[in-house]
This record gives sequence, C-alpha cells and structure tokens, in this order.
Amino acid sequence: MEDRMTEDWISLYMKYTNNSEPPSLYREWTAISVLSAALQRKVFLRWEGVVYPNLYVVLVGPSGARKGTAMRPGRNLLNQIGVKLSAEAITREALIRRLKKSGDQIIKDGTVYLHTSLTIFSEELTVFLGYNNRQLMSDLSDWFDCGDHWVYETKGKGTDEISNIWVSLYGATTPDLLKSALPYDAIGGGLTGRIIFVFKEKKEKIIIAPFKTPDETKLEHILLHDLEIIHMTFGEFKITEDFMESWARWYPHHEKEIIEVDPRFGGYINRRGTHILKLSIIMNISRKGGNLVLDKIDFDRAHDVLVRTEDKMFYTFRGVGKSDISDIVSNVMTTIAIRKTITFSTLLSLHYNDADKDVMKRVIDTLQAMKYCRVVQNNKEIIIEYNEGGD
Repeated sequence: MEDRMTEDWISLYMKYTNNSEPPSLYREWTAISVLSAALQRKVFLRWEGVVYPNLYVVLVGPSGARKGTAMRPGRNLLNQIGVKLSAEAITREALIRRLKKSGDQIIKDGTVYLHTSLTIFSEELTVFLGYNNRQLMSDLSDWFDCGDHWVYETKGKGTDEISNIWVSLYGATTPDLLKSALPYDAIGGGLTGRIIFVFKEKKEKIIIAPFKTPDETKLEHILLHDLEIIHMTFGEFKITEDFMESWARWYPHHEKEIIEVDPRFGGYINRRGTHILKLSIIMNISRKGGNLVLDKIDFDRAHDVLVRTEDKMFYTFRGVGKSDISDIVSNVMTTIAIRKTITFSTLLSLHYNDADKDVMKRVIDTLQAMKYCRVVQNNKEIIIEYNEGGD
C-alpha cells in the first residue's frame, strides 16, 4: 500500500481550511466526521461488544455562523473518494432504500466481508429530519449501534432485513429550527442522546478573499491522497497498556468533569465513554504511525476535543422549554455573547418584537442568576457585560 504523505490528517485539514470564516471547532469536527465517514464499518474495536467509528455530530449556531461553509470542503473530499452519502432531503422509505443499496464488500485473506455503510451529510439537518418525525428518529437511534441485522416493515406490510449496518451523521442547524423539528419530550434521550452537538454563537473571523490558493490546492491533493488510503483501511484495533491506564483513570469519575449539566443531556452523558472510544479510533487513524493500536496520545486527543466541545454544548437546547421566556432568553444570550458589552436600551431595541421592558428585565435577572452576564450601572445607563468565564 502507498505511504501516507502527512503526519496527521486532522492537523493538515485545519491548515487547509484556515483561510475561511467558520469557528475552528466547526472545522475540526468536519475533519473528524470526514475520517469517520471514510472508515465506514471496516475497522472496529472489541470492547463491551464491538465499537465502530461512526458518529452523530451536529453543528449548532445562528444563521451566519458559517456552519455550511465549514461542512462543504469535507463533503467535497468525500465525494472525490466515492464515499456513499445520503441526499439532503429524503423520505424514510427512500433513505432505507439508499442504505440497502450501500452494501459493499472487502476480500481479506480469502474471506469476503460484507458491510452496509452510509453517511448522512446534511447542511440543513431539520430539513432532513422533517417535523416531529419520530419514526425516522427511532431508526437513526437504532442504526447508531451498528447492528449486525436490522429488520423493518415494508410498504406491503412484510418485513425485510439489512445486514451489517453502519450509519454516520454530520449535520447543521440553528437552535430555533432544532426546536421546531424535535418533539419536546424527545429531547434528552433517543436520538439526541447519541448526538455530539457543537455549539458556537458566531463565525470566528472575517476573510476578505476566501479563494483557494495554489498552496491550498497542494494541501487538498495531500489530503485526498491520504484519505483514499484511510478509506481502504480494514482491521481490528488493539489497545496499549498506556491507553488502558488513561481510560481506567478517567472513566470511573468522568461525570465529575461536567460540573453543571442540563438534565436533557443525560442520554449524552451516559454515552460519553462510547464517544471517547470512537474518537480515539479516529484520532489514531488521523496520525501516520497509528497502525490500528490505540495509545495514550489517541485517548488524550479524543478527550481534549470532547471537553472543548462540551464547554458550550449545553447551550444547544437553551431556547427549548416550557418557560414563557425560554425563546427570548436564548436569543438574548446570543446577542450578549456576540456584543460582549451592550446597553439595556440597545438590547431592548434589538429584541422589541419579542420583549417589552419588564420582560427584558426578567430575562436579564435570569441570566445574572445563571452567571451568564454582569449588570453595571453607568451614568444612568444599564450596561450588560458577557461573563465569558461564568464566574
């Protein structure tokens, strides 16, 4: 097999996409999701059962946060190496047909290995999911575990089966659209408990000339070259003693890392260990010398990106709830995070369609109690300051 050209695929991808406006965390998760999609159901780790490197990742942020911009270079790379992707908008029946047609085979040492691998890559996830589509959400929940057999009912009321399923999902949405697509009682378990939500309030920078340079074209060639090699990888992952020691120190106490957590993320917390294992596989395959042997460096990188993502992950559902001000609280939080410092009068003028003065005072009192912002009286003007550290 041809040698890989870069020492670390994710690091090179970050360099390749540096001349763009999306938050770096969005770009990093695009790289991770591309590697996941390329691996398919061809590599695995025997743990409690079998762990495959599929992920459900959703970028969350307001319009203008450059979610789609972050995703498109990754989709372009996957298209060029022929990874099977689903359509942006598709019915449940069509998706199942697409999945069934995604069967492929590998011949290794004279043995034929069959797998059915499909990546859902959707810049508008709520369009893909539809409104309150509980059956599709249930299917996606089932597929996350990559079962050897999945049985479903056909239109003729008979049953059919798909073997060796592997489904990965990479999507994007806004908090408002996510709220409209998901039933309130479905948040916290089922599908949402399997998703890593990557939340950012705004784009990271302004790029005047986002054109692909000759240097970036060279980097794309290297990324494609190595991604094709990664796509052909097949085999079982092993672990070193150092990896196991890191896991043993972390796993019994990992929930204590998250001091304050929305109870609606209980399902996610329960699968945090699985996410670490899946990410460790991807971090291993990203580096040139990984050789399908998970080591401490792979655990550390997986842990690092997950913790950095969790820093704001729990803002995802902040506008979803039964409170009469939950919507406006979410919108005001975004405004304060973007402006950093803003007067009460300016904040009220920006959100006058949603809140009068008394409602806005309730919102600010709530955010103060959450330690999300500070309020300062200055020359008869009320000033709200974003409390980025949360203290």
